[in-house]
Amino acid sequence: MINADGFTHLDAQGQAHMVDVGDKPVTTREARASGRVRMAPETLAKLLSGDHKKGDVLATARIAAIMAAKRTHELIPLCHSLPLSSVKVAFEPVPPEALAITATVRTTAQTGVEMEALTAVSLAALTIYDMCKAVDRGMVIEAVALEEKIGGASGGWKRETPAHA
Repeated sequence: MINADGFTHLDAQGQAHMVDVGDKPVTTREARASGRVRMAPETLAKLLSGDHKKGDVLATARIAAIMAAKRTHELIPLCHSLPLSSVKVAFEPVPPEALAITATVRTTAQTGVEMEALTAVSLAALTIYDMCKAVDRGMVIEAVALEEKIGGASGGWKRETPAHA
């Protein structure tokens, strides 16, 4: 049910509720989100070299992202618990001072995985910040955005210009 303002999580009286997806068909769905962490060039170099006293920052951030995607329903009110079939997380340096993060999440379910992809990117970025804050408290997490969704009743959607371009 979509209320008069177009919000599915609000009923006709404007009260929050969990959307009933029971009558929706089970289909394959995918979402891709991105974001980045801007940091001092020295911090990026240290992170990429693997020479960080806390260990492998990117491996830890990847695990955090996957765990976050799997627990999105516990973090975001009104999200459904979904059986995720895949969570892929990629990191790409954007010299001289940024690290791009992309998460792609797949499921076969009655609702999409946009929130899971966005949560994965957000937690990867937060983990990077946490592990690197001792050397660079000025890092900035930015441009977290949905880039693409595939499947579901509304079909596909793709951002025309990447959010972190």
